[in-house]
Amino acid sequence: MAETATKLDVTSRVAGGSRAVRRLRRSGRVPGVLYGGGGDAVGFDADARELRLALARSGAVLDLSVDGGKATPVVLKETQRDPVRGETVHVDLLRVRLDQAIHAVVPLELTGTEDAPGVKEGGVLEQITRELNVEALPTAIPESIVHDVSEMVIGDTLLLAVVAVPEGVTLLDDIEETVVVTLSPPRLQAEVEEEIEAETELVGEGEGEAAEGAEGAEAPDGADSEGSSGE
Repeated sequence: MAETATKLDVTSRVAGGSRAVRRLRRSGRVPGVLYGGGGDAVGFDADARELRLALARSGAVLDLSVDGGKATPVVLKETQRDPVRGETVHVDLLRVRLDQAIHAVVPLELTGTEDAPGVKEGGVLEQITRELNVEALPTAIPESIVHDVSEMVIGDTLLLAVVAVPEGVTLLDDIEETVVVTLSPPRLQAEVEEEIEAETELVGEGEGEAAEGAEGAEAPDGADSEGSSGE
């Protein structure tokens, strides 16, 4: 379960242009905005390393202190990452009350994937759902929800209904319609060979048609040549 022990100190900042933001990021700081809780939106910047460590625990409630002031419980609302380096370039944080339930997105982790009989037989296990929408008190939001798939056999399809969640956590996704994981039969060697043969035939037909087209295109030239020699 999440706890309120994770602390994060940030510095308030006035919104600036893109040049100021780039300077901020080059200095090892990450800009962000604090919302909600009936208060005004507050711009801030945080040390990139400290922020990364604080957010490492997905779903964690943070004790946020702005300019050394009284800590406020917050949760991560949204994060933006650099598309190339993957580094966090902006965060939005949301004030919360510890006695009121909130919505959150929690990772779904599968265990026992290598032990599943269907996998040992060569079946293909595919995780369809990787994140779950939940509702819980901020301090009850789990870092992740774990489900054991070590008993799956070929042909199995597991729905969200079979996934157990911690006490105090409510799943918001449709448990009878959301597919979590499937275990499909292995592709037989014969099927692979048939596909290769079919592709080879198509290539051969294409080459044959191209050759016939080329011969047809040369015929008029040949006729002209014969006509010239006859004259």
